[in-house]
Amino acid sequence: MAVDAHDAAASAPGMPQLDFSTFPNQIFWLVVTLVAIYLLLSRVALPRVGAVLAERQGTITNDIAAAEDLKRQATEAEEAYNKALADARAQAQAIAAEAREEIMAELADATAKADAEISAKASESAARIDEIRAGALEAVEAVAKDTAAEIVSALAPAAADADSIAAAVSTRVKG
Repeated sequence: MAVDAHDAAASAPGMPQLDFSTFPNQIFWLVVTLVAIYLLLSRVALPRVGAVLAERQGTITNDIAAAEDLKRQATEAEEAYNKALADARAQAQAIAAEAREEIMAELADATAKADAEISAKASESAARIDEIRAGALEAVEAVAKDTAAEIVSALAPAAADADSIAAAVSTRVKG
């Protein structure tokens, strides 16, 4: 019997899928399987995939809207920062100009005060120089009178009149 089974297997036509006698049965089960897969995919898997895709699309849309809102807020914050920076610069320039004006006013006051002090000291010094000059001239005249009197008395003791010597020295000193 083993030989008969072996001979029967050897006489059978190769692959059973290619046996034309089983084609209607194979086609029936192929159609049933395809319909079952279609129904399973269309009723169960595809709605779940569609829901996941819709949820992802909603999340993406919400994220894009949130990103646009954050971008708008960042732009507003940047504008506010730039405005505050410009205001601070303008205020700093105003403070600097005010400080510069105060310093210039103080400098002008100090200069005027220094000029007044210098003028007062210069006039005081000029008066003092005039006094010293006058005193020096008087001292020179007195020394000249004494020296002339000594010289005249040494050269000509008889001709030594003090009034004539003083008049001659005064005339000579005046010019």
